[in-house]
Amino acid sequence: MAFESSRPLSGILLAVALCACVQDTRLATRTPGVPPSRYPAQVVMAVPPSTPRPVAAPEALARSINAVARSFDGRVGVAVRSIDKGWTVESNGDVRLPQQSVSKLWVAMTVLDLRDSGRLTLDDPITLTRNDLTLFHQPVASLLKNGEYQTTVGELLRRALTMSDNTCNDRLLRYVGGPSAVRDFIARKGLGNIRFGPGERLLQSATAGLTWRPEYAFGNAFSLARARLPQSARIAAFERYVADPPDGAAPRAIADALARLKKDELLSPNSTAFLISTMESSKTGKQRMRGAVPVGWSFGHKTGTGQDLAGRTAGYNDVGLLMAPDGRAYAIAVMIGDTPRTIPQRQELMQSVVQAVVANQQ
Repeated sequence: MAFESSRPLSGILLAVALCACVQDTRLATRTPGVPPSRYPAQVVMAVPPSTPRPVAAPEALARSINAVARSFDGRVGVAVRSIDKGWTVESNGDVRLPQQSVSKLWVAMTVLDLRDSGRLTLDDPITLTRNDLTLFHQPVASLLKNGEYQTTVGELLRRALTMSDNTCNDRLLRYVGGPSAVRDFIARKGLGNIRFGPGERLLQSATAGLTWRPEYAFGNAFSLARARLPQSARIAAFERYVADPPDGAAPRAIADALARLKKDELLSPNSTAFLISTMESSKTGKQRMRGAVPVGWSFGHKTGTGQDLAGRTAGYNDVGLLMAPDGRAYAIAVMIGDTPRTIPQRQELMQSVVQAVVANQQ
């Protein structure tokens, strides 16, 4: 009697073929030298890591920052970023305000970025001459003997950051390739809403309504030339600068850049450590944010101060990294773009921001 299957022969052949295909696939995809039995028949899908939920900023801190900024007479921008948690509190954080000497940070970072790539060292020798002198604060000028001073890249960098020496900064700026080199660094690192101006000579001359001349670097020649201008010309130049500063930057962008610096995202760990320790030894702005830093905390910063005209100041700033004893860190930028308030009142505003961060640390 003939065998009668319950399934058609074509179905049996199809099942055999499918089994063979599965076996062939398993053999084809296994690692050479590893037995096939190590590979299960089922397909294992990779599970992407979950995205951490964003941490909310302390509400009390946000209220405090908004209150102190809104009650101040002038254009004010404040940004506080928690480097550990990632939250940001701000008031006018995306408004571009004059940086003034805060922009020395970007020159310093450009120098250290070139150092990281092996294109310069901090021991590179540099000769300062009378032709390098610029405007306003330049204590290095007293060191020129017989019209020269032998120094190094590292010393110029420390003087530019800790003393806010304009001549040291402008000499470093020329050494690294001029404003275009700094702007390239800012763009390559994706620092966002940060401009870099033409250097102290051209920036300060234009703000005053003047065109730079070499003799302005000596004595009080710049002040005399500025005083000879009609008041209307000085006010017009001042207003142009405040309205659209060529060195303008948003407080939030600066705070973000400082946070990335602290996390070694902009420079090598060695250069980052050098820059932050240099900022911590700054001798300027002792009654700005630093005046409210508690004992046991560390603070590295860079100040910036613009020209005065008719009781107004175009740029009065302090930006830096505030570190708690337990290691928590905050990047802070307080920028006053234009204000008639007194210097003690400006300092009080800056100190109140630090006090709010300390009182609401998270």
